[in-house]
Amino acid sequence: MKLKGQIPLTGHLTIKHSRNGEVLSEVSFHNTITNMGIDQVAGLINGTRDTAFTYLRLGTSEVQASATQTDLLAGITAGSLSPAAATATQITTDTTNDTSYLVHSWAATASYGVKECAIATSATGGRILGRKTFSAKNMSSGDTLTVYYGIDVD
Repeated sequence: MKLKGQIPLTGHLTIKHSRNGEVLSEVSFHNTITNMGIDQVAGLINGTRDTAFTYLRLGTSEVQASATQTDLLAGITAGSLSPAAATATQITTDTTNDTSYLVHSWAATASYGVKECAIATSATGGRILGRKTFSAKNMSSGDTLTVYYGIDVD
C-alpha cells in the first residue's frame, strides 16, 4: 500500500543484445536503488546537489547488487563499452512524466562479458542511483548492446 505523500523510486532496465541486426537476447528487470542515489535525489529536491543521473555504465562483475554499493564493482572504463552519456527523457508510466528514462547503445569493438549496469551522475567517479547484475551478455566485436533504463518516481 502506498501512503499519500510517499515517493518511492523504482528502477527498471531492459538490456538488448544484437548481432548483425538480429536480437540475440532481450531481458528486463528491476534494479537496486543505492543509498548514495537516495541521498543524491534528496539533494536535487532542495538544491544542495546539482548533478543529474545522465550516464550509463557497464561492467563485468557478477556480485549481486546492494544498496550500500557506490559504484560498479568491475566497471568497463575504456574502449567501445566505456561509460556514456545517455539520451535522457521523461515518459509516463502511471502519472504524467513520472519516469526518468535513459537510453544508450554501444557497439563492441572487442569481446566482453557484460554482467552489470548502473545509472550514474558522471562517466567516472560521481554517484550511482542504481545497479543491477545479470547473466553475462557475451559481446563479440560488432555486437550492439542497448540499455533502456527507467526510474519511476511514484
